Amino acid sequence: MENNKNYQKLLEKELEAIKNSGKKPKLLIHACCGPCFTIPYEIIKDYFDITILYNNSNIYPKEEHDRRFNELKKYLSDIDANITVIPTTYDNEKYNLDLEPRASDKEGHERCRICFKKRLKEGFEYAYKNGFDYFGTVMTISRYKNAQDINKIGESLQKDYPTVKWLYADFKKNDGYEKSLIIIKEHEMYFQEYCGCKYSYEAYQNKHKND
Repeated sequence: MENNKNYQKLLEKELEAIKNSGKKPKLLIHACCGPCFTIPYEIIKDYFDITILYNNSNIYPKEEHDRRFNELKKYLSDIDANITVIPTTYDNEKYNLDLEPRASDKEGHERCRICFKKRLKEGFEYAYKNGFDYFGTVMTISRYKNAQDINKIGESLQKDYPTVKWLYADFKKNDGYEKSLIIIKEHEMYFQEYCGCKYSYEAYQNKHKND
């Protein structure tokens, strides 16, 4: 069985190399919401020229998608972060065509890996076409998302975009998730109670229907 890699250690090594280079490379980072952006931003902000890609057509319903987007923008405003945020066109129905065959999967299994790959591929394509040096995601801050899966997908996709380097990370390491909760509370941020897709939304609704 393959040993799991410590992707946060790889990130730390990469940041040290960037610091020693004296340069600030261009990073496109996928963000799914404000809460998940908190600690990743604190870790990487001094090393990169950052642009955020908000490509989250997986999030259901649209009101939830927009609420998370607005919360992200509000947080950036609160901390005076002058960062460009690029939203993509929302199309949940089209997005779900690839997920529907795995509708019965439990969260964390193949349907989630398909979802990760779709968004990361979109991100790599945008980064490649627009001259970014790195592409990464904040998703590994979540306790519910497998950092091994996400980084393996990123590493695999990188081969198709030779000018863009995948930014390895596992932001939940070193109490990253717990530290994010402190920031979320300080800024009174909306903290969603399900992952985002309609399948996780339905599971959440079923779990709480008798509350």
